Amino acid sequence: MLERATRTIGIAALLLAAYFVLNVGLRLALPHSLELDEAEQSFFSQYLLAGYGPQPPFYNWMQYAVVSVTGMSIGALIVPKNILLFLCYLFYGLAGREALKDQALAAVGMLALITLPQVSYMAQQDLTHTTALLFASSLFLYGFFRTLDRPGVGSYLLLGLATGIGLISKYNFALMPVVALIAILPDAEWRRRALDWRMLIAIAVALVIVLPHAIWLQGNLAFASSDTLVKMAAGNEPAGIVRIGKGILAFVVAILAFAALPVAIFAAAFRRDFVLMLSSGNRWTGMMERMMLASLAGILLIVLFTGSTTVRERWLDPFLLVLPIYFLAKMKAAGLDLSAGLRRFRPVVPVLMACVLVALGFRVVGAGLIGSYSRPNVPMADLAREMTRQAEPALVIASDPYVAGNMRLQLPHVPVVIPDFPVAGIPAYTTASGPVLIVWRGKKTATAADAVMPERFSSALTAAGIAPQEIGALSLPYYFGRQGDNFALGYAWVRPGAR
Repeated sequence: MLERATRTIGIAALLLAAYFVLNVGLRLALPHSLELDEAEQSFFSQYLLAGYGPQPPFYNWMQYAVVSVTGMSIGALIVPKNILLFLCYLFYGLAGREALKDQALAAVGMLALITLPQVSYMAQQDLTHTTALLFASSLFLYGFFRTLDRPGVGSYLLLGLATGIGLISKYNFALMPVVALIAILPDAEWRRRALDWRMLIAIAVALVIVLPHAIWLQGNLAFASSDTLVKMAAGNEPAGIVRIGKGILAFVVAILAFAALPVAIFAAAFRRDFVLMLSSGNRWTGMMERMMLASLAGILLIVLFTGSTTVRERWLDPFLLVLPIYFLAKMKAAGLDLSAGLRRFRPVVPVLMACVLVALGFRVVGAGLIGSYSRPNVPMADLAREMTRQAEPALVIASDPYVAGNMRLQLPHVPVVIPDFPVAGIPAYTTASGPVLIVWRGKKTATAADAVMPERFSSALTAAGIAPQEIGALSLPYYFGRQGDNFALGYAWVRPGAR
């Protein structure tokens, strides 16, 4: 059955659609406490803004649109993400069809995307903006390869659309069109694609998509780049050859971590063919090699320029995503009979799918066995229910986006704010129409000592001349946790005008 499924992109897409339905079902079956990125989306979905902070706004805009139509729920957070991931695989298969000129190999390439852990597991586990980046990167590869092979207005429109979406998905995508241009420069025919008048259409489409955020970014560049700079910071490591060496080592380790599994799987499946392909190639494989090398060189220069000693594998997502297509293109260019290798490769796909589903479920259900808890183990629903047992608040003020997003999910009709995310028109302490619930992360035990309001809340109340009516703390056991392993929140009730 799987052999037939890989013969065409359409049937392979149905297999993937079923896989993502299972992912949605699994997440709905697990506790509805949110992962970090899910919580941020839950919180930010209250607002439609040109910029939200260190990450570009494409995913936030999509999430806002979905929640505006469906209302807030776990499904409103999970289903759009899985649709984006499905489209990532689909457009990747279409990109493979352009480069490989073979429906069966294109379908295999689409399914082979699951060999990349950053795509198959990490994106499902938590990542949202990276999911948007993966979708945009696959769409870009399809638009780019189609423009090279079948230039037309539609191809250039697609290229512009993908570029615009990519630029407002993750900032590192900005390198993608640059390395694509570098990759086609040695080919005279492809070089003319970049000079075609229709390229102006692609540029115009990308600019229209990017413009609202670009205007915001102009006045908020330091804010938008702060998180990335912190992650790349070298800490107390002194400048010099040691820091450079650590940066290069981190860069190499990130490449190996990203590529090790697909290389191992392709090598095990295709064996001698995988070795023979190394000396073969054509204009398509050469172009993909130049894309990957140029992008890796660009990232290395950034690492060296910033003095970074940290390189995360997901920073390589848009640049090494092409690996499965590249491997198949190399083997096809070698003129090899791939039938034996494909027979060995096909069973790997459902095995990896099952491994991802089992791992995603076990990290939550088996948390008590291993003593390591993920965020879905946090008893947010129970905590929210206990805090609001006597009354529903008119406003929730949370300590951070994680707490805010979870409270928003549990109380979908109540506005939620955090102190460092001021938005005009959102009610404050003194203007709320009813009782205000303030929530912050607490200690693991719920004693009187835990019921101490953080200074930034207490000082704000003091400045407003408001006295809290009740201060408390709740500590409840983790879902699927061991006895004595608890998660706690502190809370306070405030009524406007109470002094």
